[in-house]
Amino acid sequence: MKVAILGAGAIGPAAAALAASRGHAVVLWSPSGRGTAGMAGFIEAEGALAGRFPLHVAARLEEALDGATVALLAVPAYAHEALLPRLAAAIPPGLPLLIAPAAALSPLVFEVLRRSLGPRAPVGGMATTPTTARRLAPGRVRIPAIRAAVDLAALPAAAAPPLAALATALFGHDCPVAPDVLHPALANANPIIHAVLALANVTRIERAETWPQYALMTEASARLMQALEAEREALAAAWGLAVLSLAESLHRASGVPRAPLPAMGLAIDAGGRSVAGPAAMDTRYVTEDVPFGLAFYLWLAARRGVAMPRTAAVVAVLETLWGRDLRANPLLATLEGLDLAAALREGLDR
Repeated sequence: MKVAILGAGAIGPAAAALAASRGHAVVLWSPSGRGTAGMAGFIEAEGALAGRFPLHVAARLEEALDGATVALLAVPAYAHEALLPRLAAAIPPGLPLLIAPAAALSPLVFEVLRRSLGPRAPVGGMATTPTTARRLAPGRVRIPAIRAAVDLAALPAAAAPPLAALATALFGHDCPVAPDVLHPALANANPIIHAVLALANVTRIERAETWPQYALMTEASARLMQALEAEREALAAAWGLAVLSLAESLHRASGVPRAPLPAMGLAIDAGGRSVAGPAAMDTRYVTEDVPFGLAFYLWLAARRGVAMPRTAAVVAVLETLWGRDLRANPLLATLEGLDLAAALREGLDR
C-alpha cells in the first residue's frame, strides 16, 4: 500500500519506518515543514526496529495524500484544532484516515468537519501509537518498543473490522476492535502515567535533569496512578465501556510480564526499553496529556454525573505547578449539542 504519514515529530517517522519495513510505500509530511527538514529520502531506525528505510518527503499536504491507500495522522492532540480543518478540506472523500491516538474524540471532531460530504470513507481512532519513539536527528529515530496490540474503533462503528485489518497490515500489531471511538479515547494509559510522573518529578523537569521515568515509577506514584485508574474505570463503565488496565497497557507496549506497576517499571528499565523523563516544562506529558486526557475525562464525567475527585485534584495541582490553564480543550466545543451515543454509533450524515 501507499501510506501517507501526516506528522513528523518522533511518532510519524517511527511509524513510517515500521510501515516501510513491511514493504509499504511511505510518504511523510510535516505540517510546519520543520519535522522533515534535513531528511533525504530515508529514515534510519534503531532499537526495536533497526535499519534504513525509504520514504518520500512531501512538501504539501495534497502531495502527501495523492494516490494514498490510507493516511495516518500522528501529531500531538494540541495540534488538532489547527490541522483537522485543513485536513478535512484536503483529504479525498474515499481515503480512510487513522488517528493515533484518538485523543478527546478527535475522530468525531473530524467527522463533524466533513459531515456535509455525504458518503465517505470511515475514520479510525487508535488507542495509542504503533510504536514508542524518540527523535535523534533529522533522519534518525529510536524506537524503544513496537506495540503488540492497539485497540481501534471507527466512525461509523461498524467499519472498525476492515480498518483494524488495514492497520494490522500496515504496522503488524494486533488491532482488537473497540465498540466506538470513545473507547480508544479512554483506553490510552499515557494521560494517567505521564501526569503522575510529571507531578512526582516536577523539580527534575524544571531543572532539566536526566531521569529514568520507568525506574521512578515508585510505590507512591503507582498508588496515585491506580487511584486515577479506578476513577477512569468508573467513567468508562458509565458510558458502557471497559478499558484496559495500566498493567495491560504497559505489557502491550513493552512486552514485560504483567505485575504490580513498580515491578513492571523496573523490568522495562532493566530491559533497556526505558526512556528518559521529560526535561522541560513544555513537555507533552502535561501540555497534551492533561487537556486531552485527564481534563477530557472530567468533561465526560460531568455528562454522566460521575465523581472523579482525585483526577480533578491532580489537574488542579498540575495547573498550579505549571502556572497555566490545563482544562482548555478547543476540540470539545465542536461536539456540544451532539447526541454523542448516536454519533459514535452511526457517524454523521452518512
